[in-house]
Amino acid sequence: MIIDYGSRPPVPAFTQTATTHLQRYRTVYQSSEKAAARQDSFEEYLAAYDALGAEHIVVKARDLETTFGWRIANEDVAAFCREQGPRFVGFAGVDPNKGMVAVRELDHAVRELGLRGLNLQCFEHKLAINDKKMYPLYAKCIELDIPVNLHCSINFATSTLMEFGRPALLDEVMVHFPELRVCAAPPGFPWVHELIGVAWRHANVHIGLVAVRPKYLSVAGSGYEPLLQYGRTILQDRIIFGSAYPLMPLERTVREIEALPLEEDVRWKWLYGNAKRFLRL
Repeated sequence: MIIDYGSRPPVPAFTQTATTHLQRYRTVYQSSEKAAARQDSFEEYLAAYDALGAEHIVVKARDLETTFGWRIANEDVAAFCREQGPRFVGFAGVDPNKGMVAVRELDHAVRELGLRGLNLQCFEHKLAINDKKMYPLYAKCIELDIPVNLHCSINFATSTLMEFGRPALLDEVMVHFPELRVCAAPPGFPWVHELIGVAWRHANVHIGLVAVRPKYLSVAGSGYEPLLQYGRTILQDRIIFGSAYPLMPLERTVREIEALPLEEDVRWKWLYGNAKRFLRL
C-alpha cells in the first residue's frame, strides 16, 4: 500500500503546454519521462496505481499568472478530485505576488472547493521561501489547518534563480511560523545536509522524496546519501514518497524505494504512513 504525494494526471486540466520556462526540465528528465510514457492514457495511469496498491494520490494546482502567465486552476483540480473520488487529494495553488487576492483564493479553495493543502513552487513565483510576500499565506495555512508543499531544491528553469529554493531560507519561516506543516520537496539537492538540518531543528518539516530516483540515495558521491542515513534513523517519520509522475515512472520509482536498505517499518513509513499522518487522512 502506498500514498503518492506528487503526481500529474494525463488529463487536459493538468497539461503544461504553455510552460516554456520548464523546457530545461524536458532535457534533464528526458529518459525518465520516456520510461513513464507507458501510462500515457488516463486508464493506464489509474491501472498503474491499482497495481501498486495506491490508497491516495496527491494532485496539485499552480498559479504562475504574474510571472509566467500560466496556471493549473484550483477549480479544475477540485473538480477532478470530486469526479475521481476520495482517492485523489487536491492541493491549491495561488500566486503570492497577488497579495490578498491570493489569500482569499486559498481560503475559498479550502473552505468552498474542498482542497486539502497549498502548493507553492517558489522559484516559479520568483520569490524566495522566506520572502515576506509568502507570510500571509503561511499564516492562512495555519488558520485553515492545512499543510504547505514548498519547492526546496535546485530548479532547472534558468529564467529564475536556483537560490529561491534553498533550504536554509525555510529555517527562518519555521522560526516565525512553528505551527506550519511543511513538506519540502524535492529533497534539497545540492543542499541536502542543509535541509536535513532544518528538518532536524523543526518537527513540522517533512522531506518529500520527489522528482529524484530513489536509487541515488545509496549511490556514493550522488549527494543524496545523507537522506538514507538520516531518513532511516532520526528523520524516519518525516520522509514522504512522491513519484512526480510523469517526471518519473511509477512502478520503477516504488521498486527503487523497496530495494533500499531500509527496515520494513521504515519503508512503510516512507511509502505510506508518514504521508497519511502529514495529510491527516
